[in-house]
Amino acid sequence: MRSDGKPVFLGNNGTATRFLTSVASLGRGRFIIDGDERMHVRPIDPLIDALRGWGVDISSMKGTGCPPLKIEAGGIEGGTTILPEGKSSQYLSSLLLVAPYAGKEAELRVEGEVLSKPYVAMTLAVMADFGIEVDAAPDFSRFTVPRGCYRPREYEIEGDGSNASYFWAAAAVTGGSVTVENVPVPSLQGDVMLVPLLGRMGCNVVRSGKTITLHGSERLEGITVDMGDMPDVVPTLAVVAAFAHGKTEINNIAHLRIKECDRLSAVVTELGKLGVKTEEFEDRMVIHGDGGKNLRGAEIETYEDHRMAMSMAVAGLRVPGVIIRGEECVAKSFPDFWERFALLTD
Repeated sequence: MRSDGKPVFLGNNGTATRFLTSVASLGRGRFIIDGDERMHVRPIDPLIDALRGWGVDISSMKGTGCPPLKIEAGGIEGGTTILPEGKSSQYLSSLLLVAPYAGKEAELRVEGEVLSKPYVAMTLAVMADFGIEVDAAPDFSRFTVPRGCYRPREYEIEGDGSNASYFWAAAAVTGGSVTVENVPVPSLQGDVMLVPLLGRMGCNVVRSGKTITLHGSERLEGITVDMGDMPDVVPTLAVVAAFAHGKTEINNIAHLRIKECDRLSAVVTELGKLGVKTEEFEDRMVIHGDGGKNLRGAEIETYEDHRMAMSMAVAGLRVPGVIIRGEECVAKSFPDFWERFALLTD
C-alpha cells in the first residue's frame, strides 16, 4: 500500500475499505483510503472509533464518519478499545485480524448486538488455523488477542456459499436440481444456512461429503425468518419468496441499508417492478407470494450492486422479459457469473 499520501481508491468495495483501513494502521506514514460516491455515504465511524482506542491517528476527511479516510500511521498500540456497534461483522473481523501485531496484548469490547455472527466465527477459526488463538466471549461481546505472528501453512478454502446461493435458488424456483461442490457440511459460512431455509419452503436437500444438492418443489411456501446472520443472501431468498405461496417475512435486516446500495429498499423496489406485492419496514421486508403466476417482465436496476444483479437474474428463469441493467457489476465477486448461469438453461 502507498504511504505517500496518494489515495488508495477502492470504488464501492466496503469489505476492502474496512479491512485495509486496519491494515494501513499497522504501517508507517500517511495513508488515504477513498472510494466512489456511494462509499462516501457508507458509515465506517465505529471502526474509526475502535482504532482510535488503540492509538491510531485516523479521521474521516469530510467529517461524515465515512470515507475518504486519512491515517497518519504509526502502528497499533493495543490495550483495550471499544467497538461502538456490531452492525457490520467486517468491523470486527478487520480489527481482530490485525490485533496480533499490536504493540501490546489487545482487548476488544463490542457494544450492542453483534450481527452476522458466522462471519466473526469464521474469522476466529481462520486466525486459529494460522496460529493465533483468540479468547472470545460466547456472545462475541469481548475478545482478547495475544501478540504474535501468523504461521504459514497449506490451507483449503471452501466454495463461496454466497455465490452458490443463486444456483440453489434457481433450482428452487424452477423445480430443477442443482448440486454445488466444495461446500462442507457443516460450514462456517452463514450464507449456507439459506439451504435449510429453502428446505422449509418445500425444497428437498441432500448433503453428501462436500456437496449440497437442492431439488426444487412444485409448490413453495412462505416462511418467517430472522436473517440477521446472513444478510448477503436476503435478496436471494426474497426472489424465491416471490414464487412461493403466502407471506414471507424477513426480519432483523436493517444492516442491509449500508451495503453497496440500500439493499432492503432496492429489493422491495425491484420486486415491485415484477409485480410482486411487497412491504418495506425499517428492519424487515414482507413478500406476499402468489406462486409467481402474476409476475411480469421488467427492466431491473442493479444500483451497481453485484448481489442485486445475481439475485434478480433468478427471477428471469421463470419470468419472460426480465432485463438486468448494469449487469457488469457482477465482476466484483463473480466475474464469469453470466457464463455459468447460462449453463442452467442449456
